[in-house]
Amino acid sequence: MVVNKWLVAFGSYLQMLGRVFRRPDRMRMFGRRYLNELYQLGIDSVGIVLLISLFIGAVICIQFKMNIQSSWMPLWVPGYATREIMLLEFSSSIMCLILSGKVGSNIASELGTMRVTQQIDALEIMGVNSANYLILPKILGLITMIPILVIFSVVAGILGAYATAYIGHIGTVAELTQGMQYDFHQWFFWMGVIKAVFFAFIISSVSSYYGYNVKGGAVEVGKSSTNAVVSSSILILFSDTFLTQLLS
Repeated sequence: MVVNKWLVAFGSYLQMLGRVFRRPDRMRMFGRRYLNELYQLGIDSVGIVLLISLFIGAVICIQFKMNIQSSWMPLWVPGYATREIMLLEFSSSIMCLILSGKVGSNIASELGTMRVTQQIDALEIMGVNSANYLILPKILGLITMIPILVIFSVVAGILGAYATAYIGHIGTVAELTQGMQYDFHQWFFWMGVIKAVFFAFIISSVSSYYGYNVKGGAVEVGKSSTNAVVSSSILILFSDTFLTQLLS
């Protein structure tokens, strides 16, 4: 029964995507909605991304410097470790998990509210492809903004590490810089960006599916928001394992 339920949900999800990825009827209206989604889903998340990344970068540097000290460990290791953790995992995968809670619940609750208040039904009656009109701008907007937020996260994490060296006197700036520059592989940066694009699609499409297909009232809207966050997080973790193996 559970497998059948998942297969039905997956088929419904694919059908929704088939309606979403069609040429918009009015490109001008689509452009306005796309810009609006860029602001609501992306720019509004810049603050929380910078704040979290700043402190995570600082904490990573402090933990390596204060708690993993050894006579054989070079002084530049905290800087190297901070750079690698931010590039390879935190700024792409963990940050997208955090954003799935903020952005994914927003998308699911917005579309769910439109469904239970019959706004989506009204669009269908007017002959509008509601899936394309409502969901496509969200997907493209998030795919555009998440990689940019990942870059901001990496920069903020590195600045947080430097703040510990300069303000907290946890090591020297020269040692930190040496670690940041040691054995740098540019591909690690692009790995994070590529994974972020996939994660952005997962967050936006899965959250839209749960919100778009709500049945019932306000209680079901809340449940759909929760299901969207949980499902997006699980899929991000699974795809992170696969993508890391594929891109490494």
